[in-house]
Amino acid sequence: MNSRKRPGKKNFSAMKMLGVQLGTARRAAGFTQRALADRLMVDEETIASIEQGRRPLKPDLAELLDELLGTKGMLSAGVANLPEIDQFPMWAELYVHHEREAIALSWYDALVVPGLLQTEAYARALLGGRVPPYDGDELETKIAARVGRQEILHRKIPPTLSFVVWEPALRMPTGGRGTHLDQLRYLREYAQLPGLSLQILPLDRTSHAGDAGSFTLLETLDHQHLAYAESQRGSQWVSDPSEVSILARKYAMLRTQALTIEDSRSLLGRLLGEQ
Repeated sequence: MNSRKRPGKKNFSAMKMLGVQLGTARRAAGFTQRALADRLMVDEETIASIEQGRRPLKPDLAELLDELLGTKGMLSAGVANLPEIDQFPMWAELYVHHEREAIALSWYDALVVPGLLQTEAYARALLGGRVPPYDGDELETKIAARVGRQEILHRKIPPTLSFVVWEPALRMPTGGRGTHLDQLRYLREYAQLPGLSLQILPLDRTSHAGDAGSFTLLETLDHQHLAYAESQRGSQWVSDPSEVSILARKYAMLRTQALTIEDSRSLLGRLLGEQ
């Protein structure tokens, strides 16, 4: 059996630490970010992103930096020894890092219940149906990580939360009838939390602003506005202000196209067979 460790994604916290080391070395060598970028013939934003932990430092660039900044292989060694993570891919971990401290979250989902509102059984059914499948240990780690994120709902000062969910996500009996009904009850319970709004985008709309797929908007403690989107081909972290603005405008339109909070609760009741 081949016991070689599988290649993994890089840990955001370690990337951030490596970025701090780069910034310290750059300043000690007397370079601004722009001057260093010019010497390396890369964009200034590339250097800024690496120093902030938003972009991984590549081995070839690390070697050039070690030579230019006189860091004697420190940066190359740091790149080679970045730890692996199990819970989230790199860009998703960056999102989760900001999610834990966000003061506001706006989340649109089209095909599944938003991760922050999933029961453990529902999350298990979703993650257990992945193609290709996770192995047993990896599946349990993923489930625990997803459920654990719900701690932010119970913070002493929770974020302001807005969810818009397309109706098909609530009609699909993921995990079977029992899991499906429990998930709907869970949604109705959480829809009562102060500072949380849940709106359902009904099937009878002839068009809607979210037809390009699901996305999440968040506001950080320092009032930075960011976005995150997922697709079949992977995740996308969006920090460019113009792109975030487009998604924010889409979300604003989605809220006008969705049912009101009260009508959404009534639809949940009907889906539960209570009306």
